[in-house]
Amino acid sequence: MMNQSHTHTAIRGTKGYVAPEWFRNMPITTKVDVYSFGVVLLEIICCRRSVDVGNSCEGKAILTNWVYDCYQEGKIDAVLDHETEALHDKKNLEKSVMVAISCIQEDPALQPTMRKVVQMLEGVVEVHAPPCPSSYTRAA
Repeated sequence: MMNQSHTHTAIRGTKGYVAPEWFRNMPITTKVDVYSFGVVLLEIICCRRSVDVGNSCEGKAILTNWVYDCYQEGKIDAVLDHETEALHDKKNLEKSVMVAISCIQEDPALQPTMRKVVQMLEGVVEVHAPPCPSSYTRAA
């Protein structure tokens, strides 16, 4: 049953890919994998690691935060680091970023299922503008 599928356990995962519920003593669900997938998708899009402590620009150190800021400010091409070939398909770039941001929502209830993620990437399901990923923690 759904109410029996949640479990509490010790934190597991790699820095930068670990879903926020691991840190909040919340039930762990399959959505932790959706979160991790969103981070990996952003890494693929941006061609960089999820955490870059050596980055000279402080605002770029955490990939998920930086990409959301770029998205919100309408500067989506900044995430490509002058990758001109990818800029030719700006619509697909924006869709991919929106899917990734949907996956990295801190509130697992706001994250899509992996099935829906695949459908969004395939173009079967419409991709809607995602909310701020950290709005859940600000409201708490």
